[in-house]
Amino acid sequence: MKEKGKKWWILSLLIIVIAAIFYGWSQTNEDDNSSLKSVTIGYQAGDEFDIAKSRGEFAKKMEKKGYKVKFKEFQNGAAMMQALATGNVDYARVGDTPPVSALASGTKLTYIAAGGTKEKGSGIMVRKNSGINSVADLKGKRVAYTKGTSSQYMVLKALKKAGLGTDDITWVNLDQDAASVAYSKEKVDAWANWDPTVAQVELTENSKLLVNGKQTGAVNRSFIVSPSKFAKNHRALSKLLIKYGEQDMKWANTHHAKVIKLLVKDLKLSKKVVTLAVNRRVFGIYKMNKAYVKEEQTLANTFYQSSIIKKQVTINKHVDYLK
Repeated sequence: MKEKGKKWWILSLLIIVIAAIFYGWSQTNEDDNSSLKSVTIGYQAGDEFDIAKSRGEFAKKMEKKGYKVKFKEFQNGAAMMQALATGNVDYARVGDTPPVSALASGTKLTYIAAGGTKEKGSGIMVRKNSGINSVADLKGKRVAYTKGTSSQYMVLKALKKAGLGTDDITWVNLDQDAASVAYSKEKVDAWANWDPTVAQVELTENSKLLVNGKQTGAVNRSFIVSPSKFAKNHRALSKLLIKYGEQDMKWANTHHAKVIKLLVKDLKLSKKVVTLAVNRRVFGIYKMNKAYVKEEQTLANTFYQSSIIKKQVTINKHVDYLK
């Protein structure tokens, strides 16, 4: 009996020791998770970070480097710039126009990276039976756009290339939903926009791109920007973001079928529409260079000369090239 009791005592002691070890491990594991530094990235549905979020590899790689990524979705670039200005996001993937408007209004932001373009899927749409066959035919017509977005720049560039002035058309400033209704009811003659909306309208409303960004120079490139103070203090983090983001974009460019499947779910659009948009787009996340800065400076100059922004913006003063 004594021998049996001794065995039970030893077994109980082992159980206690194992439990203590497990408890210590779990506490350490929790501490490790809680010690991860949080980084918040703003994005819009269908953009580069939407793909990275859905794929999941980006967050895993960042976690191994000590960062917990939080993705925050926004409906438009203006809202994202407001969140950036108040410190509610650390990085924002946004189109080419909102950062220029934000800088002109005094927001302190830094360009961290450039993305791909939607040049083949961005431009001015018209109905095929409209009788409008060139930008020159837009003279006297009503053109829908959304103020402060890339669509405004698209129209300006198209008019200039065709030798028309800003007074040669009637500008109709509408948000996306209102513009969609106005276009479908033929209350406007043309509509400036980008994929996937352009692809959807082309396939469902007997429409065509009258002119695209490749033809006008309004390429609709995306950028990643950050609050200037944050960018200055987190250059190593920014380099990781570019490194792993670029890996995801290389994957996206070579796995269209998987990207289409992801975006059909996220965008709640038909496979046919998403396929058209994806197949004419190049995904990318790259370090900033002088060519990207020049593109953005041309946009800023155009907006200033057209009195859309009241302050001249020098893009190069707000760029981290992250060599």
